[in-house]
Amino acid sequence: MAELAGNVLVAQSGGPTAVINASVAGLITESLNNDCIEEVYGSLNGLLGILQEDLVDLAAESQQQIRALKHTPGAALGSCRFKLKKTADLDRVLEVFKAHNIRYFFYIGGNDSQDTAAKISAHAVAAGYELRVIGVPKAGDNDLTGTDHCPGFGSVAKYLAASVRELAADHESMGQGDLVSIIEVMGRSAGWIAASTSLAKRRDQPHDSPHLIYLPEIPFSQEKCLEDIRRVLKREKFCQIVVAEGLTDADGNYVSADPATDAFGHAQLGGAGEFIKSLVEANLPGVKTRLSVPGLMQRAASHAASKTDADEAFLVGQAAVKAAVDGESDKLVTLVRGDTDHYTCETGLAPLADVANAVKKLPREWINEDGVSMNFQFIRYAQPLIQGEVVVPQDNGVPAFARLDKKRVEKTLPAYVA
Repeated sequence: MAELAGNVLVAQSGGPTAVINASVAGLITESLNNDCIEEVYGSLNGLLGILQEDLVDLAAESQQQIRALKHTPGAALGSCRFKLKKTADLDRVLEVFKAHNIRYFFYIGGNDSQDTAAKISAHAVAAGYELRVIGVPKAGDNDLTGTDHCPGFGSVAKYLAASVRELAADHESMGQGDLVSIIEVMGRSAGWIAASTSLAKRRDQPHDSPHLIYLPEIPFSQEKCLEDIRRVLKREKFCQIVVAEGLTDADGNYVSADPATDAFGHAQLGGAGEFIKSLVEANLPGVKTRLSVPGLMQRAASHAASKTDADEAFLVGQAAVKAAVDGESDKLVTLVRGDTDHYTCETGLAPLADVANAVKKLPREWINEDGVSMNFQFIRYAQPLIQGEVVVPQDNGVPAFARLDKKRVEKTLPAYVA
């Protein structure tokens, strides 16, 4: 494969995670190590920044700030939820790429984002423009196919498992067999995040909380839920429940969802926890209920991020550049787990077409027959992903994050018209 000289463009998309910027750091670091790469640009606010020719010079950032990206949550370049719907928009993307000699495009995001990357790549091929497109995985809810797991998931899992154990200590002191505590977590179509709270259980304490985990993969039954709660309260001082926001009933309908949808047509979720709370209050007199909704905190908690997760996020950024320089395109960088008992992980590649818009469900065989707890197969899968702590510098007792200069690249094209 002949060497391709030109510039790099990095963009972020979708919901941020505690480690998404570590991938940006990996991309910048590896790009600067290759002579065929002349400039390293970032797009502000994902695809929208490309359409608006709103680019920044990442090579101009200090090494100190690039290193700080490794422990900075949120999308440092800005994100968006924007779906390419018009050929004119694809033409505009290519026009911007040509104007700035973009030959390497790296899109950090989930399944919808990888669909966008695939469309851009196909459009460049059809136009005869040599462009190498590599997707960089990001999915806090771990639902991206083709990869063993996704950067972002391990940190969400670590934060929530710790929070569940902390809340359990509180409830143990307050409950008298009359307390139901409900925690609603993210997870639109798959229960990876909810399942990860089972990591809070101590190995020698099978009745530890969370006592009940309700997943999108298991149709929700109101009658069974009430029976489950009664059973736990007969045995314990409190019943701790974790429920995924994407909980559905036997007909596949969300138990709670807003009629509004996002740019990709996804329902606006939220309220599954409140649904269960109301169910308990209406049917179990004398039982107190408490509802906690971590919301965005679960994906932004860099102070509780997994070092394994952050290291792998940096690794996939590096691997994306290496793959593109070697001539790969139309691929997603994947994480491949080793076959040994001791956890190891390396990177691989999967076709973007196989990943775009697909959803990886939690395997049914990893869920116990009761439908509300996880077995050893899931624990063996998830436990390594939450190991280690990210050292976050402090500023007067609170985390100190990266502050990019974001030096703008000069615009050369007419303004974008939506």
